[in-house]
Amino acid sequence: MIDTSISTNAEQTPCHRAVKSFVVRAGRMTAGQQKGFDEYWPTYGLILEQGWLDIEKTFGRQAETVLEIGFGMGLSLLSMAAAVPAKNFIGVEVYRPGVGSLLNEVGKAGLDNIRVYCHDAVEVLRKCIVDASLDQVQIYLPDPWHKRRHNKRRLIRPAFVEALRPKLKMGGVLHLVTDWENYAEQMMRIMQAAESWGNLAGEKQYAPRPDYRPLTKFERRGMNLGHGVWDLLFERKT
Repeated sequence: MIDTSISTNAEQTPCHRAVKSFVVRAGRMTAGQQKGFDEYWPTYGLILEQGWLDIEKTFGRQAETVLEIGFGMGLSLLSMAAAVPAKNFIGVEVYRPGVGSLLNEVGKAGLDNIRVYCHDAVEVLRKCIVDASLDQVQIYLPDPWHKRRHNKRRLIRPAFVEALRPKLKMGGVLHLVTDWENYAEQMMRIMQAAESWGNLAGEKQYAPRPDYRPLTKFERRGMNLGHGVWDLLFERKT
């Protein structure tokens, strides 16, 4: 998702509309979300124009680094970062109110192990993330584009997975989650067909939800209604 009220001045409004993999959706900023940008963007915000990200310099340390693409309102990412302060977390999200909400919560919590891009993930990967610099990439509940004629807009496609692969270290993990069975099946086909990846759960097997992935209110409600949720865990082999 992305806000439509976007400036071309990166320093004033750090969200951009360069995207190919999502639909533009308007979203009004609450006072708290705007406060997130006003008070905390200078500390936690990352800008595409800064180029290649020096992770050690950015976080002031060497540590395992997790990249989450499409964190929505940021509650899961916030929870994970708070639970594992020894890890670095980088979030990428185009929905400006969601970014503002996460920034506000991170600032109030005083966490220092999160940084955020408000930009298209495809561009961030291509221009900012150094090869073999990530230990894990997380993509939780991406837009399913459930109508068949829109399936081609889904983020998880062979070309995107191949673009992700070199950004992970050898043995690094790609963690995908969806609550649409058809999308889960498509994800599995794509990942199993990619020779450079190994399924940590076994051939064509979905993984149980890892303890580190928070169970969201939305997911819990869906499970109560009998909806499924599918986790895929693949490691980079070559």
